[in-house]
Amino acid sequence: MDNRSEIREFLATRRARISPHQAGLPAYGGNRRVPGLRREEVAMLSGMSVDYYIRLERGNLAGVSESVLEALSRALQLDEAEHAHLFDLAKAAGSSSRPRRKPLEQQVRPTVQRILDAMTDVPAYVRNGRRDILGTNKLGRALYSELYVDPVRPVNVARFVFLNPRAHDFFIDWDGAAHDLVAVLRTEAGRNPYDRALTDLVGELSMRSEEFRTRWAAHNVRYHRSGLKRIHHPVIGDIELSFEAMDLPADPGLSLIVYSAEHGSAAEESLGLLASWTASEGEAEQKIVRS
Repeated sequence: MDNRSEIREFLATRRARISPHQAGLPAYGGNRRVPGLRREEVAMLSGMSVDYYIRLERGNLAGVSESVLEALSRALQLDEAEHAHLFDLAKAAGSSSRPRRKPLEQQVRPTVQRILDAMTDVPAYVRNGRRDILGTNKLGRALYSELYVDPVRPVNVARFVFLNPRAHDFFIDWDGAAHDLVAVLRTEAGRNPYDRALTDLVGELSMRSEEFRTRWAAHNVRYHRSGLKRIHHPVIGDIELSFEAMDLPADPGLSLIVYSAEHGSAAEESLGLLASWTASEGEAEQKIVRS
């Protein structure tokens, strides 16, 4: 991923989404050639010269001060994830060019796996920034059983969503899931621009999925720390669960994802059915092994 191109497209798309009215500027005339703000308007709002802003939007963020980036962030009304992404792009622009590095193999440590296994009433798993699922508890694997049908390992949520037709039935809000996944992958690409495995994943998805290509071109970024997940499970049917994502400080890049259901809700009852199904599946496998 070319840093200058990433900067250029990110700034241009952020500028295009803001109207003069949203920026507190008068809209002179009805025939504006570009959607959103003009370059000179962003420059004025940022307190910089037009020539300097044009230099930035052409992809040259190397050596730009934090105060300039902060002013640009305010002018473009960036949210928390977009603000961090701008700083990540600037950091990459200021570093010397490096080849794509092959990342160290990420694994779930035994102590973390024991914590997962101890969580018997809720689905939980550990993922990395590429959305590889690296470890689960029994309920977590059962909840995401559809992803494990494909023999490719590690299981990758983005690959399932964009390349497996079953994903459209599995995720009730498939469009929302697809949008969120692309945005978090774009965020990860800004944070780790030399991650070879991530670049390869983006390349594969771009080649094989028009849906992915279209969303990737939007340059949207976001954090995905908590929310609701609505799933159509092949055994228990529709279920809506809350989730929380928690970083593992001792394992940079890894997060623990835990799902839960409100006490007394239909979702809690469905989790109980899922646990029963998981137990029966385990007993069946043991009988096969013993025989």
